[in-house]
Amino acid sequence: MTTTPDDDVLAALLAEPALAVAPRLLGSVFWSGGVGMRLTEVEAYHGQGQDPGSHAHRGRSARNNSMFERGGTLYVYLSYGIHRCVNIVCGPEGYASGVLLRSGEVVAGVDEARARRSTSRTPADLARGPGRLGSALGIELGDDGSRLVADTPGQEARFRLRLPSAPVGPVAAGPRVGVSGHAGGDAFPWRFSLEGDPTVSPYRAAVSRGRGGA
Repeated sequence: MTTTPDDDVLAALLAEPALAVAPRLLGSVFWSGGVGMRLTEVEAYHGQGQDPGSHAHRGRSARNNSMFERGGTLYVYLSYGIHRCVNIVCGPEGYASGVLLRSGEVVAGVDEARARRSTSRTPADLARGPGRLGSALGIELGDDGSRLVADTPGQEARFRLRLPSAPVGPVAAGPRVGVSGHAGGDAFPWRFSLEGDPTVSPYRAAVSRGRGGA
């Protein structure tokens, strides 16, 4: 994989804070091998000390180490012991902000995604919610720390992100899903989605002390 002008645009975007990046990822296609996922719902999480809903809120740890890498790194974590959730790290190294990929539409490799998500009832259900999205893409915990942007010419990348050629919309914004306390309320309208898209997950308030995303 050689670097291209598109890679340069993506790298520049992912060097910005997550709150600026998140709505601009809507309509992008995230590629994992042969499966392409059009992103329809995302959530932004600020870095250390700025966002009580973020995994990085209390600083660096073995679990969240990838969040502190530079923009374009994947942060993958396990939710409720079973769901592999995918985040794209944003900003400079050490900033620790990220975008949780909440929902999407499978636009390529549908049969492969369906084989991984055999319990899905409808096409819209294949990747509605971050755990289902991670499963449909075949994401594993070992993919934590992978890069979306080629750092050197000739570098191979399993994961790729192609930004939309034109702005998409309308975009809806609201509270993040399943985030407890103040960080899950109206003061943090950092969930962005393509308004009216059938793959967008329903809003649910937090039912535990766990945090929702990056």
